Amino acid sequence: MRATGSPRRLLRGLMMWSAVLLLLGGGVVACGELLEIESGSAVTADFLEDPAQAPLLVTSAIADFQCAFSNYIQAGALIGNEMWDGQLGAAQWPYDRRDFDESGGPYATTTCSSNQWVSLFQSLSTANAQASIAARLISENIADVSNGAQLLAQAYAYAGYSQLLLGEAMCSVALESGPELTRDQAWASAEEQFTNALNGSPTADIQNMALVGRARARLNQGNTTGALADAQQIPAGFVTYATYSAATNRSSNKVYNHNNRFEFSSVEDDFHDLTWKGVPDPRVPVNDEGRLTAGDDLTPFWTQQKYPDREAPIPIARYEEAQLIIAEIQGGQTAVDIINALHAAAGLPGYDPATDGPILDHIIQERERELFLESHHLGDMIRFNKPLLPPPGATYQETGSKGGTYGTTVCLPLPLVEKDNNPNI
Repeated sequence: MRATGSPRRLLRGLMMWSAVLLLLGGGVVACGELLEIESGSAVTADFLEDPAQAPLLVTSAIADFQCAFSNYIQAGALIGNEMWDGQLGAAQWPYDRRDFDESGGPYATTTCSSNQWVSLFQSLSTANAQASIAARLISENIADVSNGAQLLAQAYAYAGYSQLLLGEAMCSVALESGPELTRDQAWASAEEQFTNALNGSPTADIQNMALVGRARARLNQGNTTGALADAQQIPAGFVTYATYSAATNRSSNKVYNHNNRFEFSSVEDDFHDLTWKGVPDPRVPVNDEGRLTAGDDLTPFWTQQKYPDREAPIPIARYEEAQLIIAEIQGGQTAVDIINALHAAAGLPGYDPATDGPILDHIIQERERELFLESHHLGDMIRFNKPLLPPPGATYQETGSKGGTYGTTVCLPLPLVEKDNNPNI
């Protein structure tokens, strides 16, 4: 469901379906199961507008974000050369081939529940709308909501992350049927959501999550002073996860499902058998399965081992990310010390800028490895203007030659489905 219309209409649509999913399936149910519901009026809009239902609304928003998050990681992995497509059907090739246009295709209209296709714009837009509407509902009824201040901080934090990721993936953004925004404007909006969370009464976990998210949003906008101040507040050992279950495809870890379970994708060459000074880097665990993917019987099948099953959690924000933000901003010996602390934790030899190359180059490499399949690679490709590999114009997946050539689309255009239906564009 695309987020269109007034907040009240959004509430009646988005919240009703998410509540139905939660109430009937312990969190989620498959699309086929929804068709078996006997009474569509079992959960009413009035029920969902009751301040007593605020915990359910926030739980729904978090569930939508978690589904969108693993879809986003898989989409970014295909665009950004962490993964390549292993399917015979052409629907997903534009991710891998970097040639999406504003007609959109799967990234624009695929739902988060899809098994084979990877969602991005629709799933993140829905997650943002859910969290934003929940935040408005709670803030308007804060006195009547049990534990309302903490629920409100949660809603703001998850809205912030949805907007942050939309800004990193899209060339332009529209939030809740609002006007078309630049990437910087999307990050500014995300920063505002994180600030709202921090100015409320967040738990320690949500506070640190919002600080890491705001540091990332500020770094994207070039506000290194603000990003540094946020990142320096993150305590060692902090991590907050998106959680998954094996109940349905929607609730599962999409990275594992798409790669390991269904063989729709394979780890790309750039992430095979990575080492540092001859020592295997355990932060990028992959395995050569010694055969071709079942999907197309053309692509060499390599699996990621970071997420061992459908229920494996995925870090949303963690201490190591904050440390790499500090290293990038401060450089010098501070960066060297941070890199070597990360190497020591991974059992890798040390880094010496005098012999091992420029500090910034190594920070970029550290981000690729430390944050492998955690949602950062696509944004970093754009932010650091990294060379596109394979280069534009090269034959798409030369082994097997599925058709076409690699393009230059790394940020995705605002799709026509949004432009044609959004009254503010």
